[in-house]
Amino acid sequence: MTAGLDWIPANWPAPENIIAGCTTRTGGVSAAPYASLNLGEHVGDDPGCVSENRHRLVAGAGLPAEPLWLNQVHGTQIVIDPPAGSRPQADAIVSRKTGSVCAVMIADCLPILLLSGNGAEIAAIHAGWRGLAGGVVEATLEAMQGAPGDMLAWMGPAISKAHFEVGEEVRSAFTEHDRAAARCFCRNARNRWQADLFALARLRLHGAGIRRISGGDYCTYADSARFFSYRRDGQCGRMACFVLRNEEKA
Repeated sequence: MTAGLDWIPANWPAPENIIAGCTTRTGGVSAAPYASLNLGEHVGDDPGCVSENRHRLVAGAGLPAEPLWLNQVHGTQIVIDPPAGSRPQADAIVSRKTGSVCAVMIADCLPILLLSGNGAEIAAIHAGWRGLAGGVVEATLEAMQGAPGDMLAWMGPAISKAHFEVGEEVRSAFTEHDRAAARCFCRNARNRWQADLFALARLRLHGAGIRRISGGDYCTYADSARFFSYRRDGQCGRMACFVLRNEEKA
């Protein structure tokens, strides 16, 4: 971890030329309710603060440039190497270019990073329940050239099962696709469901052929000191989960 920026490196067995991880909410200049490292321009924060926070991300994580930010809409649209600054409407991004930073913003939804077996492709996926149920994982893998069985996946911070209450419509969206998804839900005292996003994502990744899956260790809702959480706070900032492929050292 680079000094001066509090971020969580991805704990996956990636080569040394891969930089990947997720920011926390600390280390920035934004005031409450965006305190302090808010990276989202769309949440009502001061644009100057967001710009400074993004500069701190680039400098602190040792990135060659700002990430290729997306306009996320909880869908399944994928983009491949969009032009810098274009802000395409999509919920997953794939890159085959050295030096490009793929990223998604989060504040409860699950971020998933992918790395192809030969190291030539990277991807970042914004996987809330709508995206997962709609097939954003499968759509991303279809856009990639590598074999899923050779890929690495890392799941960043997201809302955990203990805090993610949903209705029957959410459970049905998954179980109608795969009955095995029923084990990722448990009924609570209000006769609703607690949904396990991490388990649902593992089910989808396994179903697509990915076996080497890491992460899923942090709950955004439970840790208010380190993470923003839309479900907990409503108006809040956004963190970024990112992956970069540098040139391999000779």
